[in-house]
Amino acid sequence: MEMTRAEKLNRECGCESVGAVEWAGFYSKAPVFVGTSQFRQMEKLIAAIQRVIGLPLFQQTVLAEAPPIARIRRGPQGVFLGFDFHIGSEGPKLIEINTNAGGAMLNAAAEWRHPDCCDDGNPEIRLAGTREQLEADFIAMFQREWRLARGDRALRTIAIVDDQPEKQFLYPEFRLFEQLFAEHGIDSFIADAGALEFSGGQLRSGDRVIDLVYNRVTDFYFEDKSHEALREAYLHDAAVITPHPRGHALFADKRNLARLTDTGFLRTLGVGDSDREILQSGIPLTRRVEGDADAWWCDRKKWFFKPTSGFGGRGAYRGDKITRRAFGEVMGGDYVAQALALPGVRLRGDSGGLQSYKVDIRLYVYDGAVQLMAARLYQGQTTNFRTVGGGFAPVIELREA
Repeated sequence: MEMTRAEKLNRECGCESVGAVEWAGFYSKAPVFVGTSQFRQMEKLIAAIQRVIGLPLFQQTVLAEAPPIARIRRGPQGVFLGFDFHIGSEGPKLIEINTNAGGAMLNAAAEWRHPDCCDDGNPEIRLAGTREQLEADFIAMFQREWRLARGDRALRTIAIVDDQPEKQFLYPEFRLFEQLFAEHGIDSFIADAGALEFSGGQLRSGDRVIDLVYNRVTDFYFEDKSHEALREAYLHDAAVITPHPRGHALFADKRNLARLTDTGFLRTLGVGDSDREILQSGIPLTRRVEGDADAWWCDRKKWFFKPTSGFGGRGAYRGDKITRRAFGEVMGGDYVAQALALPGVRLRGDSGGLQSYKVDIRLYVYDGAVQLMAARLYQGQTTNFRTVGGGFAPVIELREA
């Protein structure tokens, strides 16, 4: 099969598109190229998923298996929904959905520029929006989340919340959000989830009453004791929390990928032929890991095993590399198996010769609309930021004839 122009550039182009940025260690200098047709496929898949997840019977099925806290509807949509894709010879394949996808602000702050090999006036080239445009979209999103929950009341305070935030790898992004909110007249600060208090019907950090929580904790249902204040605030609607437990259950629980690739279940929901075709061509076949362990072991090389509540590649195993010990953990745990969809490839030359990087494409989505498309370059079994020369990278869309 002949390579597309995007594939050819990803293998041959030595250009750079990163300017001077404050946190250079987060970024790769190599842009990633994607064809317009591939981007449109991803958009169509996201739209089809949104339609199915919006069906009352789908929500009823999912929420019946979720913790009770996920059944609470508060109004907000949930900020920074992330759809992660691998793009191979068969087109884009959705590998997972995340409800608190990090990196959007870091990508906005990078201010990607056109690479040296491309003429700024080339009509085939399209980069992401400017930092100003993206920041305007982000602040409008948070303001809409507030209005959906509180109407015309004034939004006074936003807390950016995680566990021991100063120790988090993406802490610089928290600082960027803190600055963004402050620039728009909102009292904003970074807070440790374990240090919050729920008292007098209010969520507090010291003397500050919190109106809205930008939630970055990965205890998605606030089950840990250290998140008791967040849990009580959500149960009592004392603060607007986004993203939230309901969003995680409906979008990011990996059992949903099995539901979205189950033809019989989709027919039961009344999903039409067109949407079923889009889902089945864009999502690798996914199944719950249950039943005959010997059969799963024999077929293991076809699958990528993921914990249903995992994130960031934690506890995930590629079937052709899994050990017997890890396989035992998979069979004894709560896992799904996804048909192997290999990541894209970006080749780059350096002083050590030609380097091959794997590529994930992430689309940041709010209320069904794509805000930003970014790439992550890495080496190894799962996405990481340890790879020299890897990191976030701009995606350049090539308009096709």
